Amino acid sequence: MPKHLPSPLDPRSPLVLDTRDLPRRPGALRTVRRVVPAPVDLGLELISVPRGADLSLDLRLESVSEGVLVTGSVSGPVTGECGRCLREIGDSVTVDIQELYAYENSTTDETAEEDEVGRMQGDLIDLEPEVRDALVLALPANPLCREDCPGLCPDCGVHWDDLPAEHRHEQLDPRWAGLSKLNEE
Repeated sequence: MPKHLPSPLDPRSPLVLDTRDLPRRPGALRTVRRVVPAPVDLGLELISVPRGADLSLDLRLESVSEGVLVTGSVSGPVTGECGRCLREIGDSVTVDIQELYAYENSTTDETAEEDEVGRMQGDLIDLEPEVRDALVLALPANPLCREDCPGLCPDCGVHWDDLPAEHRHEQLDPRWAGLSKLNEE
């Protein structure tokens, strides 16, 4: 079965790491701390990391026999809207990542599926898929502005916090509308 060839990585891309200065002997390590702009579409429908927002990377690159083990954390701001009341949400998220990137032509090619282990291209590692997966999975599918957000009144659409405690809407079942006229007489 032919393996698909990945597109070449751009070493200037913010989420591409160059490992040339990391010796290829097990135990060698290097730390990377940098702030990079967030890629496009990093989030869900109601909440996401804004495009170009600062993502802080605090990583440790360690040479292992099969490749480079990348561990550390990624943090950045998130914005969105509450799933109950649609008010704006501004917060931050921090996720831990750990991924093995196999050297080209290592035995990992024969022992692991193509999508099971990250692959290096020469001395370059593309962190974007791992960062994207970790951040998006950490975001809530239904974000809330606060845990006890009461949401909106389903009839008038006003936020429950802005309404008086006795607020309600009289709703008549159309099947009983004729009887309500008897009350008026």
